[in-house]
Amino acid sequence: MKKIELPLNSIEPLIQKISDLTKVQRIAICVAVVVVVVGIFVYFLYMPKYEEIGKLKKDITAQEALLKKTKQNAAQFVKYQKLMEEKQAEFNVVSRALPLKREIPSLLINISQYGKAAGLEFLLFEPKAEKKKNFYAEIPVQMKLSGTYHELGVFFDKLASMNRIVNINRFDLKGSKGSSSNLSISCVAATYKFIESSGEEPKSKKKKKKKRR
Repeated sequence: MKKIELPLNSIEPLIQKISDLTKVQRIAICVAVVVVVVGIFVYFLYMPKYEEIGKLKKDITAQEALLKKTKQNAAQFVKYQKLMEEKQAEFNVVSRALPLKREIPSLLINISQYGKAAGLEFLLFEPKAEKKKNFYAEIPVQMKLSGTYHELGVFFDKLASMNRIVNINRFDLKGSKGSSSNLSISCVAATYKFIESSGEEPKSKKKKKKKRR
């Protein structure tokens, strides 16, 4: 490559003009040149990097906030998972006391057998219509019994020790005619069961839908 040589004659007028300037003017020119150079550096090199750093800082802040929220959610998830497990355990315990529909006949047989085993005589054992109450149904059983105080106490003790819920309501106790020890007992034993949802629509609704079609 050839070196570019500038003739001294062309530079001399510029040098002469600079030498004619006062010291203050020469300093002002130097400062202006420095400011221009610094301005070019800041605008083309520093500012893009500064903006990029600002964006990265915002991203880091957003990611830190997201991480903090995720940790909080994770802690809440563990808390609610533990609570769910506790409630599920409680539900399992309670569900043992509420039989399903298919278990009701055997439960009623057990009640009857407990009474007979205690020595009571069943004059009436009549299950009544179910009474639906939200997710469970009450099954009342009208009972009329004959026996002694001791036999009745043994029977009620056996009912209390059952895994299933059996409540005695509308209790009426009278002395039997012709016997000083035997009693005439009238009561309603109420037991409960889960209402099993089959997920099927009632027949009446199905018929209405067919008619509309």
